[in-house]
Amino acid sequence: MPKLTEREKLADLESRQRKLAQELANARQALRARYAAIVPELGIERLTEREFRDLLTQAIRAGGPAALAALKPLPAAPA
Repeated sequence: MPKLTEREKLADLESRQRKLAQELANARQALRARYAAIVPELGIERLTEREFRDLLTQAIRAGGPAALAALKPLPAAPA
């Protein structure tokens, strides 16, 4: 295999960098699409913005572990 010049090495590296950047962009897009498909299934979508803010405020005020401990024993909301 012939030895590459510095210019050829640089061109090769730039080409590989562009390919990796495109792969990264594609992976991010696929992940966003997967999460976007999950969101409509969440009960949080049925809350108003005000209810959502109140819920977060109270959960933060109580602290993460305390909020989870309080919410876990509750029955599931009707669909």
